[in-house]
Amino acid sequence: MSHEFELRKEITLEATPEQVWEAIATGPGIDSWFMGRNQVEPREGGRTSMTIGAYTDEGTVTAWDPPSRFALQSGAPGGEGFMAFEWLIESRDDGTCLLRLVQSGILGDDWESEYDALGTGWEMYLHLLGQYLTWFRGRAVTPVTVMAPGAADPAEFWPRLRGGLGLGGEVAESDKVRLTPEGLGPIEGVVDYVSPQTLGVRTEDGLFRFVRGHNGMVAVGHHLYGDDIDGDEVERAWQAWLERVFATSQ
Repeated sequence: MSHEFELRKEITLEATPEQVWEAIATGPGIDSWFMGRNQVEPREGGRTSMTIGAYTDEGTVTAWDPPSRFALQSGAPGGEGFMAFEWLIESRDDGTCLLRLVQSGILGDDWESEYDALGTGWEMYLHLLGQYLTWFRGRAVTPVTVMAPGAADPAEFWPRLRGGLGLGGEVAESDKVRLTPEGLGPIEGVVDYVSPQTLGVRTEDGLFRFVRGHNGMVAVGHHLYGDDIDGDEVERAWQAWLERVFATSQ
């Protein structure tokens, strides 16, 4: 049975309203911290899209008031698959911004676990937005998003992940690490995010995310900042790594 829901999140960001707007309401800005490849037609009634692999989710801009309010929706209101997002940007006297997100829509039979997964996911992505605005704002980006069926519980997820990345043991935020994924070059950086479902590492040129998602899906969601990056080649390499490390037969 489907279920209506509403989710609210907020974060304080070290950025101006215009910088936050650029990050949340333009295709290149969204590419810089969120999943997939995105497009936004800059007007109320404009079209939006998010493409991950062969799948594209299309929507419509329902509010366009830069740099304070941006909203969009996909699917038919009240129908299965309907999702709506509203972003509110509030400037503060200390030079920061308060960003509020309201997501609402329709979830399926397993709505409680889906709702929990959405909340957990937004905590990670809003942190990622803050990292982008602090360290990489305005730099060219290549988003890398690949997924594979994987370890169904954290007891399998973390040992496989640490083994696949060449980590000798547990890590914590602010730890310096050197990742050695097979088939890719070494990655040296600092751990900027850890949760039961996620490992995040920031380097001089990238934000790397390894995520255990809903129903045991495992995903790689990286953002590589720089020119002359072959996104298709990088995605193929990470897809091959992901499938090796999280093969269901292990």
